[in-house]
Amino acid sequence: MSMDGILNVLKPPGMTSHDVVGYVRKVTGQKKTGHTGTLDPGAAGVLPVCLGKATKIIQFLPDDKCYRAEITFGKSTSTQDSFGDVLKSDGAYGINATDIEQELKSFKGWINQIPPMTSAIKHHGKKLYELARAGIEVERKPRTVYIHEIALMNFNDDKIFPSAILHIHCSAGTYVRTICHDLGEKLGCGAYMSFLLRTRAGVFALEDTITLEQLTEPSGLDMETLLVPMGRALAYIPVVDLDNRSARAISCGNSITLPVHILASRLVAKQLVRLERAGVLIALAAVKDDPNMSEHYMLQPVKVLV
Repeated sequence: MSMDGILNVLKPPGMTSHDVVGYVRKVTGQKKTGHTGTLDPGAAGVLPVCLGKATKIIQFLPDDKCYRAEITFGKSTSTQDSFGDVLKSDGAYGINATDIEQELKSFKGWINQIPPMTSAIKHHGKKLYELARAGIEVERKPRTVYIHEIALMNFNDDKIFPSAILHIHCSAGTYVRTICHDLGEKLGCGAYMSFLLRTRAGVFALEDTITLEQLTEPSGLDMETLLVPMGRALAYIPVVDLDNRSARAISCGNSITLPVHILASRLVAKQLVRLERAGVLIALAAVKDDPNMSEHYMLQPVKVLV
């Protein structure tokens, strides 16, 4: 039986995101599976896993993320987290919560990050972490990311190695470990990310996750109940309900035209819409820009799901 939807999985520390997808594939018997964004092996938290036709919508899912990160000051590592070699361990004497909050202001909005050598970004066909394992370090170009919110949630005033908990809401592609490292550099004491918990990925929240054990519990919920429907995951995209004729045309990959007045809100050129028939998502389409059709929308399917 084909399963089409998203499982909001709680990834445990110690497993790679690929491992989690493999486990889900084995348990469900669904060959088409894929996650929506890698979470470090040592990290825990939200890891949405798409099954069946839902693998086709990964690129359209909201991709901002929220994290709780523990940062330890006074020590720097080769990987910017707790798994690397210690490069410096001089302690962080005298820093306080006020100092941290002041420096955090510089991380809000658009910032540039130099990807760590432990990342999966490719350099001449090789992933950076593969080069790092071979003892090779290469120059990396800065990448621009957006920090919606960053805040100090807790501060542990250890005399030598104080630590803190940060809340971070950021765009996809943000390296939280690099934020921790760079914050330590700004404070002049060094720092590394000592633990990471992803609390949200797009519309998927930590409080709604399921454990890997729940997928195999005999008395647990059935898979249809656990799966988040594709339409709900794409709720930010306006929906258009189609009649049978339009649904058939879209299913064949053809464009359709619809009168402007039958839609609840005005659409603009290139805007994405969800096309549904009887509550079932059949395609995603884009509004075509045609100045000669002011009273109609032309909708061109960009991803057919039936």
